[in-house]
Amino acid sequence: MSKLESRRTFLKKTGLSLSGLAFLSLAGCSQTASSSSVAASVASSQPAADAAAADAEIEIPAHPYPSCEFDLDRVEQLAYESFYENGCCYAVTNAMLTELKEKVGFPYTAIPAEMFVNGKTGYGASSLCGSLGGAAAIIGLMCAPDDASAITKELFNWYTSTNLPIYQPEITAETPTIAKTVNCADSVTAFMAAAGITEMSDPRRLARCGGVSGDVAKKTAELLNVHFGYMEAAPAEPAPEETLADNEYIGEGEGFGGTIRVKVTMDGDQISKIEVLSHGETAGVSDPAFETIPDAIIAAQSTEVDAAAGATFSSKGIMEAVNDALSKIGT
Repeated sequence: MSKLESRRTFLKKTGLSLSGLAFLSLAGCSQTASSSSVAASVASSQPAADAAAADAEIEIPAHPYPSCEFDLDRVEQLAYESFYENGCCYAVTNAMLTELKEKVGFPYTAIPAEMFVNGKTGYGASSLCGSLGGAAAIIGLMCAPDDASAITKELFNWYTSTNLPIYQPEITAETPTIAKTVNCADSVTAFMAAAGITEMSDPRRLARCGGVSGDVAKKTAELLNVHFGYMEAAPAEPAPEETLADNEYIGEGEGFGGTIRVKVTMDGDQISKIEVLSHGETAGVSDPAFETIPDAIIAAQSTEVDAAAGATFSSKGIMEAVNDALSKIGT
């Protein structure tokens, strides 16, 4: 939004006080001409400052907001520490906003990290992992929609294909796990089951989620640094090879939320089993596809089956993944 608004109007929208905005101006929170500028008159008394603010104007930068080079190690540590304050969603946003506020200033100085506390147990019914929700918000602020979508998809694919946590400064998780989905409930449940943890309050579970918050913040910062040209992309690491029997095949398809990965087991020339290994689909919305499509394909011995109502993209992604797996038979 590039429309000029009066300082008082802007303050009403952001909740900043006049003295607080004057402080930001004194602190040097300025932008380049292409992004934003704050016109401020610094007075020696509050009444004078109020009078000056009434006439001053502020330019809200157009979307996307300015970028900065993130310190990856600092973001990782800040996110881990912030997790113990207000959960994973706040952890990621607070870590990244801290850097943006210090290195860019306005408009990030007007965004409170506390607005993301409600994602601490996953947005919705333990659905999207809060750390990913916070990361997606920061990506959305800094990138044009198409770029934001591509970077978010890359982040989600990384999340569902990587053993987490990586960052473990205090308690070492003996059983890092790969989350099959981007959903909080699935990610945490998989880890707790592997580690033999039954209570969410277990220090090992807390350290794990704190570590994952650090991992997600660091990966997001890395993706943004690469996108804006602050660093080169690291060479792609080969995906860990899964041990497969002679009659098992891995395939990938594109769903609504990213890559859907499946393992197809054959019994002779018949499909006997379809296992979804990972995906980035939305919990609840995509459930009908995962509950019905694999069984429908096995029953029909064909991927030419009807899509699940309300989950067309997820359904087609599963079919595409199965077709990809079947194409590897005999190769």
